[in-house]
Amino acid sequence: MGLTIGVDIGGTKIAAGVVDEEGLILETVKVPTPTTPEGVVDAISDAVRAVCASGQDIEAVGVGAAGYVDDKRATVLFAPNIDWRREALKDKVEQRVGLPVVVENDANAAAWGEYRFGAGKGHDDVVCITLGTGLGGGIIIGGRLHRGRFGVAGEIGHIRVVPDGLLCGCGSQGCWEQYASGRALVRYARQRAAATPESAEVLLSLGDGTSEGIEGQHVTRAVELGDPVAIDSFRELARWAGAGLADLASLFDPSAFIVGGGVSDAGEVVLEPIRKSFRRWLVGGQHRPHAQVLVARLGGRAGLVGAADLARQG
Repeated sequence: MGLTIGVDIGGTKIAAGVVDEEGLILETVKVPTPTTPEGVVDAISDAVRAVCASGQDIEAVGVGAAGYVDDKRATVLFAPNIDWRREALKDKVEQRVGLPVVVENDANAAAWGEYRFGAGKGHDDVVCITLGTGLGGGIIIGGRLHRGRFGVAGEIGHIRVVPDGLLCGCGSQGCWEQYASGRALVRYARQRAAATPESAEVLLSLGDGTSEGIEGQHVTRAVELGDPVAIDSFRELARWAGAGLADLASLFDPSAFIVGGGVSDAGEVVLEPIRKSFRRWLVGGQHRPHAQVLVARLGGRAGLVGAADLARQG
């Protein structure tokens, strides 16, 4: 199969791109994300038609959607940010664009993109984690995306790591993403800056001067400037992230973990502490091979590229 289209549904924009067999994006279109479920379907279709307008021969469309996607890659069973409940997304988009459509969870699509064309090349067993606002994941076993019997495997951010811990947006308590995510990083930084403002002068100066004004980009920038509170906040996130990877290694024994998402933009400042924590908590670590912990390469393109390639796989 030749050219396919990948669609990445974001909170503020929907991106569609024509992708070739090497994972290269040839053309992209972005449209605003509507506020209504049916509006999102229309916007996806509009974006697909727009990139098709160049006259290239497109064979299929892959759509990456946040939420639970059924085993047939057709229906979004539940989406946290769009009011989709058993949404027949495949059928609706196919009817509008006249092309075969594959629907996949967005984190799975990003993991597949990294496996095929990014940091995962050369590995057959990979676990990807996305440290964004929340914590997403995707699992590749034996060169195949592991979706589970009902299509909803890989929701690793909602593994409970602290019984009766912090309340999560999913309704449970103590989920991993409450301790290892962009949201957690900001919480750590705000708490530490409020407790010891004299150690967070640089960090506080990047916002409005108050601990509550600290945002994720401020923490990343403050790390680059050597702010001790920002550095300590990243280390706390890394401690939880690495410990979680050690648990996943016991389950899946991958050859590599790939860390993506906005938090990974800090590079080795966060990656090396994650590796250290992973080694610390890996059961039997002194007697077994260690998976590599790698930074994602495709960045924000991973979901679009992965969705397009999954459509190519059929």
